[in-house]
Order: sequence, then structure tokens, then C-alpha cells
Amino acid sequence: MRRSDQLVPVRRRRPPWLFIASGPLPLPVLRDFVEMLFSMRLPVFGLGLIFVGVASLAARELDDSLLAALAGLGGFVTLARLFVLELYRRARPVLGVTALARWEQRYAAGNYAFALLLGVLNARVLTYHYPLLHLITVSLVFSFGAGIVSRISVRPRICVASLLLATVPTIAALGWHAGAAHETVLHGELFAIEAILVLMITSLSLQTVAHLYSSSVEHHTARHDMAQLAKHDPLTGLANRLLLRERLQASRAARGKDRLAVHFIDLDGFKAINDNQGHPAGDAVLVEVARRLASMLRAEDTVARLGGDEFVVIQGSIDHADQAEMLARRIIRNLSVPYSIDGKTLGLSASIGIALSPDAGDDLERLLGCADAALYRAKAAGKGRAAFCTEEDSAQAELHPPGAVMRA
Repeated sequence: MRRSDQLVPVRRRRPPWLFIASGPLPLPVLRDFVEMLFSMRLPVFGLGLIFVGVASLAARELDDSLLAALAGLGGFVTLARLFVLELYRRARPVLGVTALARWEQRYAAGNYAFALLLGVLNARVLTYHYPLLHLITVSLVFSFGAGIVSRISVRPRICVASLLLATVPTIAALGWHAGAAHETVLHGELFAIEAILVLMITSLSLQTVAHLYSSSVEHHTARHDMAQLAKHDPLTGLANRLLLRERLQASRAARGKDRLAVHFIDLDGFKAINDNQGHPAGDAVLVEVARRLASMLRAEDTVARLGGDEFVVIQGSIDHADQAEMLARRIIRNLSVPYSIDGKTLGLSASIGIALSPDAGDDLERLLGCADAALYRAKAAGKGRAAFCTEEDSAQAELHPPGAVMRA
């Protein structure tokens, strides 16, 4: 069972203003959210282009070298952000938590830099009395704020910090400008109202981020939970037939004509445990069997439960049949160690049928059918044994699907 498929617990309910301190996300959800950050090429390019244009226009109109420097910095930051987005695209898929965190930090650095440039642009322009230019630069802040709230609220720390870096200098500059003496009627009152307006919208945006983040976590977690249930056995957490087929296809695609072995495992004596000790004890045995099987396998191998007491192991990249036989014997030996369930010691063994691919075919159902026929021979020979699929087993598999034969 691959560890990357497991979920990390997440605390989903928190008061709106505490969302920044929320707990760790399930790994698949975190991966989705980071992927969303790096899918924003057009907004990053578009807003960066507008920023450079507005800053350049203001610099020329006001003959201000600081504004010209801001235009140049805006262009540099935009290109750097686009470069990071492209690097991420080439590095995909990014799987681990640590790697995802590093990429998220790179994205955050670019976002913070651009937000700060927006705040400084407004702080500088608002030192001049040029209302039409004020309208454009403040509108840039509104556009940036609306964009990040809608696009990156899934990473609230980045979203909130970026929002504040852009709006706090703008609010302060509007307040300062409101206090500056000017002969225009209602000059101070109107700029004070605009400062309050930006402050209110910023506060409302923070609440919106909290709501959108909570909703996104619940939606994506539920979606991944459903996918987890669709591809995993609910009792043991192992892969089910659907995921087993996907893993087989992925193994074939990655390794081409490399040989692999399909081990069809049936527990000898499990029915007696269920009948004599009850189904809860039987379930506990199955969970322990799943744990033992998973602990024996390599990262490239897959273990699945098909139902009842039937398990399947796909052993990838083998050079010869002896490797499959060695694994089968190790499985039989480990599964035959007594089980301690509710203070009782229970014993069982395992029988295994082995089908080699491509010798017995490439299709999962054909391999399972062939391994199942070999398993039936192993059990008939005395149980606790392993048998390889033969030509006769392949013919038998054509007549009887896997699991068609009743086994004790």
C-alpha cells in the first residue's frame, strides 16, 4: 500500500478569524491547492503589464524617478513570477509535503513583492493631488485584492498577507491625503471616505477569505475522501480491484516489457475463525493480514484485497520466477504466525497461486484467472503452498472467472 495515498488529519472547523492557524491539510488536498496557485499565468502577466503601464504613465506625467523605478521593479517581479510558474510546470508532479512547501514559499515571495509594489505605488502617487491618477492606482489595488481573494484564498496566509501589503499603505496614504489642505470643496471628506471604503472592503475581504477557504477545504477533502473510498477496501485500507488495475497499467507503462508476478492469496482456515469466533474477530484478522502483507513489500509493489479473505500482490520488476517463489514463501511464512485477537491465539495459513506476466498475459482479469486456477491446485495439494500458473491453468481460467471455485 503506497503511503502517498494516505491522508493527514485536518481540523476543518475554526472561527472565521482563526483560519490562518488551521491544522494540516490532507496531502492530496494540499497538492490540489498548490497546483491552483501555479495555474495563474494569465492573471500574473495581465496585472503585471497594467502595473508597469500605470507606473510608467505616472512617472512621465509627474516626472518622478521613484515611480519610474517602481515601473522597472514591477516588470522584473512579474517576469520572475512567470519564471517560477514555468519552473513549477516543468517540475510537476510535485508529490511530497516538503517539496510542496518550498514551491508555495517561492510563489508567496513573488506575490508579496508585487503586493508591496502596489502599496508603495499608491503611497507615492497620493503625495500628489492628481485625482484621476489616484482613481487608476487605487483601482489597481481593488483589482489585485479581488483577484487574490477569488484565486488564492485556498492558501489564506499568502492571501491575507498580500492583501494587507497592498491595502495598508494605500489606506494610510489616503488618510494622509485627506488631511492635506486643498481648496477643492469636500477634498478632505471625500478622501477620508475613500480611505474608510478601502478599509471596509479589506475587512470584508478577510471574512470572505475565511469562508472560501473553509468551503474549499470541505469540498476538496470530501472529493478526495470519495476517491479514496472508490479505490480502497474500507476494512483494511488496501487497494481494491479498481486501483489494482490502475497500478498494473501504470507498472506496465513505466517498465515496458519487464516481468512481474501476480500473487493470488487465499487464507486457509479463515472460514472457521469467522464461524467460531465471530465476524469482529475475522475482521481483526483481515486487518492484521493486510498490515503484514504491506510491511513485506517494496514501494513499487501493490497489495490489494478483492473481498472476503482473498488478497492479491503485484510484484513488479522481477528477473526470474525464483524471485516470485521467494516472495510467496515469505508471505506464507509470515501469514502463518499465530494471531492474537482479544486475548485469544488464532492460527491460519495461506495458499498462493502465481501468474507471471507477460508469460500468462498482460490483462488483469486473465492474470487473476490464471493465478486463481493455480491457487486451487495449491489448496488441493495440502494448503499452505504456492503454485505457478501452467498452460492447463490458463485454459481453466478461460472457463472459470477468478473466485468461482468455493474455497474453505
